[in-house]
Amino acid sequence: PMFFARHAPLRSVSSRVAYRGYATNAKIVAPPMAYIAGEEMTHYAMNLILDQWIRPRVDISSWEFFDLSCVARDSTDDKVLHDAVAAGKRIKAIFKEPTITPTEVQKKKMNLKKARGSPNGAMRKGWNGYTISRDTIHIDGLKLGFKNPVLFDRHAVGGEYSAGFSTVGAGEVETIFRPSEGGEPVVVDRRQLKGTKNAVVTYDNPLDNVIDLAHHFFSRCLEAKITPYVVTKKTVFKWQEGFWTQMKSVFDEHYKQKFLDAGLLKPTGGELAHLISDNATMQLIKWTDGGFGMACHNYDGDMLTDEVAQLHRSPGFITSNLIGKDDDGTPIKEFEASHGTVTDMWEAHLRGEETSINPLGMVEALIGAMNHSADLAGQTGGPIYELTSKMRVIIHKLMVAGKGTRDISGPSGVTTEEFVALVAKYLDATEPLDSIPELQPSRAATSLDTAKVQSLYQRLDADKDGKIDFEEFVQALNLLNVQPKTLEEAHKA
Repeated sequence: PMFFARHAPLRSVSSRVAYRGYATNAKIVAPPMAYIAGEEMTHYAMNLILDQWIRPRVDISSWEFFDLSCVARDSTDDKVLHDAVAAGKRIKAIFKEPTITPTEVQKKKMNLKKARGSPNGAMRKGWNGYTISRDTIHIDGLKLGFKNPVLFDRHAVGGEYSAGFSTVGAGEVETIFRPSEGGEPVVVDRRQLKGTKNAVVTYDNPLDNVIDLAHHFFSRCLEAKITPYVVTKKTVFKWQEGFWTQMKSVFDEHYKQKFLDAGLLKPTGGELAHLISDNATMQLIKWTDGGFGMACHNYDGDMLTDEVAQLHRSPGFITSNLIGKDDDGTPIKEFEASHGTVTDMWEAHLRGEETSINPLGMVEALIGAMNHSADLAGQTGGPIYELTSKMRVIIHKLMVAGKGTRDISGPSGVTTEEFVALVAKYLDATEPLDSIPELQPSRAATSLDTAKVQSLYQRLDADKDGKIDFEEFVQALNLLNVQPKTLEEAHKA
């Protein structure tokens, strides 16, 4: 495999080390993992995290690193991508930083030979991916969009993403299927094009692995104690009927009684519910209590999970995990953040300006990949789990304590570098985290007497209409002895 030491020396893949999941006096010895590096702000932040959180505490000599930056892919004619996919298939635990799919403008700017496509298709195919799980991240003490978990499983293959197309003129289009075992060809579709310019598109939707998706989705919903829904547009797109039929068949045979026993089908009348995709977009806005899961086709899942991310505050609070399996059924899992490389913040960083990137989505992905590598090595619950659990707890506590990045803590929040350093500091703490004053919820959030606040509000709401208008607001300022003045009046005073 091809490696590139852009920011830190990377181990040659040819070296092999024996490993065990134990903690020596110095470091935890990590099982193998494939680490796929990206670029821009997210790559910078992950380098800080590796250097300050991971390398001082974990022997990662068994990790294999691959540089999927645009320049690296271009200079190797994408050999680095093929090497990364092969390593992921062999190791089965993968972490991926956000990467760039270059536009023609970026191609010229970076002096690339070609604007290569997204690496995701090659990864999903190479790892027999059948679902992309995207779930809301929750932090106790921090109010986000959905009160309870929302789980999503999106069919990882098929649909528009692998479409073939051509722009043609007037004429006839015929789509023919020829069985691989031989036999008579089947005309799938034949139509006349009358326009002088037409986009003709062909794509397929594999159904064999929908059974794997169904088991993965329903078992997750059952474990999380939430209500499952299947989303399609099958009323219009008749070809989507097969997705719903297979999902329902697996549910009825293997899961329905378990969900009934758990009382999780009460909102759906005791049956697996189907939602038209249009309706799903509206329900997401209304169902802010969360506590549900949705499974859907590739494109619908892409769009709906973007909506979930925005409703839940930002893409930084959503996970994104590709689930596949090896030929022998061993799970292959790739973990990444659901957001991009944060170009605007990277450009600010290059200008020497302060930045404050929230690394939560990337750290959750790193935690997932490290834990899965431990699972594959038979080390579930061992030292790797202990470290990743402590990382998560510290990040959550800092955010609730008002010491998070500025998207969470506002202007008083810390910079990118300060946040990484704070987490590193408390990773070395030997005392219980709950006993460290700096990690406790901000006083403003815990000492507020909500009963008195409600009493004051009712006092100020003179007409009792549940709103405070401008006149009532002025009275409130006088009551609180807050009297804004013009600059001229202030000088007179």
